[in-house]
Amino acid sequence: MPSKRLRESYGQKEDEDLFNQYEVLMAGAQEYVNSFDSKREVEKIAQDKSMKSKCEDHKEKLVKHEALMVEIQKYINSFNKASIGKSKAENVKEICVLDDVSIGKENVKIRAMNGVDWKNPLRFIYTSRIIYPDWFHPIESIGCNCTNGCSDSHKCPCVLKNGGEIPFNERGAIVRAKLLVHECGPLCKCPPTCMNRVSQRGPQCQLEIFKTKSRGWGLRSRSSISSGDFICEYIGELLQDKEAEQRIGQDEYLFDISNDSFAIDAAKYGNIGRFINHSCSPNLYAQKVLYDHNDKRMPHIMFFATKNIPTLREITYDYNYKIGRVCDVNGNIKTKECHCGSRKCIGRLY
Repeated sequence: MPSKRLRESYGQKEDEDLFNQYEVLMAGAQEYVNSFDSKREVEKIAQDKSMKSKCEDHKEKLVKHEALMVEIQKYINSFNKASIGKSKAENVKEICVLDDVSIGKENVKIRAMNGVDWKNPLRFIYTSRIIYPDWFHPIESIGCNCTNGCSDSHKCPCVLKNGGEIPFNERGAIVRAKLLVHECGPLCKCPPTCMNRVSQRGPQCQLEIFKTKSRGWGLRSRSSISSGDFICEYIGELLQDKEAEQRIGQDEYLFDISNDSFAIDAAKYGNIGRFINHSCSPNLYAQKVLYDHNDKRMPHIMFFATKNIPTLREITYDYNYKIGRVCDVNGNIKTKECHCGSRKCIGRLY
């Protein structure tokens, strides 16, 4: 900005209006620098037609104040793409770009925070339920007759499916990982507060998505998470592997759910689970759960915390890709670098 000394040397009252016009110009230039990516956009402010018209009315004064013009132009010219990019990277504040990514479909609002480029997440259709193929007609599980919250583990058929113990403790945390967890379902007579109904209730944590510098969007929580806490389900379209393979370019959103050739595709339809990034040192694990049907080929994929997670720490899981096993449509082996930043990072996703 023009120095105080320069302003004082041109501080006569008759010139104050002209100087104020240029202060507006400088403020505009500053705003453009903070908002755009190129020198060309910054220079547009200097070519503003209304400003040029006002300056024509003060032609003699413009000559008189040539030094002021030169200093302003030097200020504008001092910004190039590199310096602007650096300024943005260092000075852009994180802001909320979306108040609720879930558009009211979850128990809590899921806001989107961006301190990298202030852009919104790419569009997708938010859904809180798995989208099954037309041919799939699930058979609901036989419900229990418990009215006391399934506390009698020796009689509750749902608990017996879990080996005779409720898989969750009193605060709703999963006790241990299992091959398959059976929760009470829609035909059960137990109340919604039953200890054996956890993941089906949806997210309870104060989750938010945020823009990372090198890995796109990620997921974190505004409150601390305890080991065993339920985070969210991985939701999308349920596909057979053959159909999934035909969706070229969307493999990053595919989650293989079984050995029976089924996958969940969250590219077009999905929930916050699609924003969870990979890490070689994850703090989540994927648990298979059944509650609204009994088809073991198509379990729900529920994420639980493997450890205590501090506030605003990124929430991640291991994608479990096998090196050399991911191929494109032509059968060529694909590779992708890993940027998880973990000390145990192996350098490649696949």
